[in-house]
Amino acid sequence: MSLLAAIAVVAIQAAPDPAQVQIVAVLDELERASSTADEAAYFALFTPDARFVGTDATEHWDMAQFRAFAEPYFQRERAWSFPATERVITVADIDCRCIAWFEEKLASAHYGETRGSGVMRKTAEGWKIEQYVLSFAIPNDRSDAVVAAVRGTSAP
Repeated sequence: MSLLAAIAVVAIQAAPDPAQVQIVAVLDELERASSTADEAAYFALFTPDARFVGTDATEHWDMAQFRAFAEPYFQRERAWSFPATERVITVADIDCRCIAWFEEKLASAHYGETRGSGVMRKTAEGWKIEQYVLSFAIPNDRSDAVVAAVRGTSAP
């Protein structure tokens, strides 16, 4: 392989995946919309049949339920803020390149490090969130105490 051909291969491999770039933009917009209480922009990022799974065991909502829960938060100056500190995005290796999943480490002033993960689908309007799961990042050496607190028992 010539040097020029090798440089071309490296340049092609180094080019960002357009789908991943678009997905990052959606996830960044999700954070912007929530931290500025832009309810319309926030919910426009989800598919109509999306699911949101929150940190509480009771928080497993369709979009109508989630929007009803979130509405009071969006009446304030800011709803919530969970900026990403790390992300991994995988676009399914299928012909349409229309399904992707992501995981992200999030920073929260209230909760500390949390995690977000989910599934996205490419629609006629662009990438939309099909499912979003927000979870706490609990260190394993503290999990017994957390489990005990959830059960309402004393830690071992």
